[in-house]
Amino acid sequence: MKTLQDWLTFIDGLHPRSMDLELGRVGMVRQRMGLNPSFPLITVAGTNGKGSTCAYLTAMLRAAGYRVGTYTSPHLVHYAERVALQGIPVSDAQLCRSFERVEAARHGVGLTPFEFGTLVAVDLFVDEQVDVAVLEVGLGGRLDAVNLFEPTLSVITGIALDHEAWLGTTREAIAREKAGILRAAVPALCGDPDPPLSLQEVARSLAVPMWYWNKDFTVQRDEDGRWDLVLPDGAWRNLPPPPLLGDVQYRNAALALAALTRLPLARPLTQEAVARGLGEVSLAGRFQILSSAPLLILDVAHNPEAAMVLADNLAHQPCQGETHLILGMLRDKDIASVVMALDGAAEHWYVAALGGERGAGKAEMEPFWEHRGRSPTWFESPWLALQEARRRAAPEDRIVVCGSFVTVGQILEHRDSLMSEGTA
Repeated sequence: MKTLQDWLTFIDGLHPRSMDLELGRVGMVRQRMGLNPSFPLITVAGTNGKGSTCAYLTAMLRAAGYRVGTYTSPHLVHYAERVALQGIPVSDAQLCRSFERVEAARHGVGLTPFEFGTLVAVDLFVDEQVDVAVLEVGLGGRLDAVNLFEPTLSVITGIALDHEAWLGTTREAIAREKAGILRAAVPALCGDPDPPLSLQEVARSLAVPMWYWNKDFTVQRDEDGRWDLVLPDGAWRNLPPPPLLGDVQYRNAALALAALTRLPLARPLTQEAVARGLGEVSLAGRFQILSSAPLLILDVAHNPEAAMVLADNLAHQPCQGETHLILGMLRDKDIASVVMALDGAAEHWYVAALGGERGAGKAEMEPFWEHRGRSPTWFESPWLALQEARRRAAPEDRIVVCGSFVTVGQILEHRDSLMSEGTA
């Protein structure tokens, strides 16, 4: 393999299934590599809010002077988005070197793309001698490849219904899978406003020193948006508003900062570093405003809870005109509940087909509108839908693109084109 694309094509064919949740195979390769990082690891699991929480963790650690490696998934446009040093995606050459080291240790073991990629990320962080690594769980927790690595600190964000075929059909079942990242006596935090009992039971059985949102850490806000983080042993006062939009971002930022207060660091966090780090956070696809006149908003919301958050954000930031909503989803998601959550959020609907094995087309999505009495306009891709929405929208209107990382990613692939037209 000579290029990163060569490697990505290669790893897609190593295992008959794209997902195969068990740790034996990937654990064997990790052992052969001797991949045992000595730096602190923050493992982040959850249904929604993982990406934002990882972004806050990374930015505040960077501002405090630490060299940080961050592993997240999925990517929007370029694979290198998944593996970042100091918040910046690594180069293709760096990735290829780590791909080579993993392959040299694989000895014919069939790894899924995510398993291979997780080993690549941690290997790269070891090679780059990071001070701290932030690792986002891909799916669930207990059997996710990230869970091979012993955390110094565990963080669990909100828990909602998603990936039911793999994790269970109730919040209690899903929470038990995510609780798999907890370790005996290792500090952990949960940002869910209503933590499932199964999660609490696992934490108690392992004697995990657990902090819960609105019990052990909470936020007090003033009318200007500045906020205090109140902890069991003190508080951080007069912090700047989170730069990511939406009320839920106060909880994500608070979860990240509370977590860092429990991480053994060589140098303590300072008020100045926390404030600067918070101000530097950016994250594509999370209520991201890409252009104006008309306003173009990108949001990866792809499950019912995330769709409700998006609808709430839109309601709290009304526009003078009308809302044009472009939706593209994967067929294994709860399309009906997402449509229901967004039903009152837009005057005009554009539904886009997504390609690939998992992408939902018109046949899969049309039934969810028929019983609601709506007649959306159908398109073969999100980009075609956006072109039509921009043609129809007035300058005072807004266009919202949502439903999947794939949907938002297909728009961001055309960012240069949008910019050349003066709209971004």
